[in-house]
Amino acid sequence: MQHAGLFELNAVVAISTHRSFRAAATELGISPSALSHAIAVLEKRLGVRLINRTTRSVALSEAGERFLARVSPALREIAGAMEDVNEFRDTPAGTLRINLKERAAHQILRPVVAKFLRRYPDMNVELTLEGRPIDIVAEGFDAGIRLAEAVPQDMVAIPCGPDTRFIVVGAPDYFARCSVPRSPLDLLAHECIRRRMPSGKLYHWEFEKRGGEQMVVDVRGRLTLDNDSLMVEAALEGVGLAFVSDFWVAGHLAAGTLRAVLDDWTPPFPGLRLYYPRHRHMTAGLRAFVDMVREETKVAARGGEVHSPRAKRSGDRRKRA
Repeated sequence: MQHAGLFELNAVVAISTHRSFRAAATELGISPSALSHAIAVLEKRLGVRLINRTTRSVALSEAGERFLARVSPALREIAGAMEDVNEFRDTPAGTLRINLKERAAHQILRPVVAKFLRRYPDMNVELTLEGRPIDIVAEGFDAGIRLAEAVPQDMVAIPCGPDTRFIVVGAPDYFARCSVPRSPLDLLAHECIRRRMPSGKLYHWEFEKRGGEQMVVDVRGRLTLDNDSLMVEAALEGVGLAFVSDFWVAGHLAAGTLRAVLDDWTPPFPGLRLYYPRHRHMTAGLRAFVDMVREETKVAARGGEVHSPRAKRSGDRRKRA
């Protein structure tokens, strides 16, 4: 019997990770049909079915689970050996997979990612936008970017942006016909643009007055969205008040096309962090990316590497941006 090739073994790992031929094929850079053919060839060679496939699900068979348990350590050793050799290259090579949300992608694409690709021509970067919090190790990512308070405790976290605020904004024509709220409770009399969380729940707007007083308001409104840029567009149209990161509205505030209210109820808090597993081998590509993040955010001189802070409260705020 011919021995299975490294590609076929990695294909089994990718399918096990993603539970999807399409997602696994995307990771491997081939078509789903080519991946299906490779698995069929491997199964025929071994004489057993490794993967159970239906129209609704993909899962390893019992033989597949046992097979994966035996080959996974060897594949990790091979990947580590190849990465060790990569250390001797003049510049790193390979693919860096990062999971993040839309706001983070906009914030780092030009100042960090584009510069990284220019500096390291043998590196590829794959950014995957994800609203829900995920286990980056289990889902095959090298790193993630989230708000500091949403980073898991066992990760190393690198600041990759300034402190941030979530602020209530509205268009001038909205305030021309509606009063300006002076307290979060005043929002109950206003038309607000509601937020649907990745969990499916409606977000209740959270406020904290300088000094510690906190308030949560289940705002009302006829428009519900799950995308920050669309919320800003709706606010610009005068549909209602939006509660979004200052990142999305800085230009509009400067131009006067949006106005911020309840400023004393929206203090800043730690912003975005690039994070990666503490006890996992750090590839040359990830190390170079971390160095560039430090370089761009000018945190290297202040120590740079910090541990992720424990969130002050456990609501959905940590997941909203």
